[in-house]
Amino acid sequence: MNAVIVDDTGQVLLALRDRPAIWNLPGGGVEPGEAPWAAAIRETAEEVGVQVDVARLTGVYHRPPHGEPVLVFRCRLRSGTPTTGPEARRVGWFSPNALPAPINPYQPERIADALRPGPAAVLASQPGPSVRELFPD
Repeated sequence: MNAVIVDDTGQVLLALRDRPAIWNLPGGGVEPGEAPWAAAIRETAEEVGVQVDVARLTGVYHRPPHGEPVLVFRCRLRSGTPTTGPEARRVGWFSPNALPAPINPYQPERIADALRPGPAAVLASQPGPSVRELFPD
């Protein structure tokens, strides 16, 4: 999961990772039982120290042959100033037309997709038993 955080001037927040030493969008894994959009909020706070609101789902990226799909959310900065920490050696705001190098090679496409206007996706939790549990054979 990645969070594309855009400021009022259209710049995108990126973090320089320690390992590998590349620029990347804030993000990470979804914990068991956690909604993916809640993971975007949590991971952003953990990695770069800011609070965000999720605006919409902007992309689902299939990562064959071994990766799980990556969900990307466009987010708005709610509060805080980006800071470094254990997962980010440096942080910075960048124009989508002047992204830093080296950058995760998948990030420019995800950023471009997140900046395109488009319909909002529905974000909803649907807890409960599986369909197979509800309707056994």
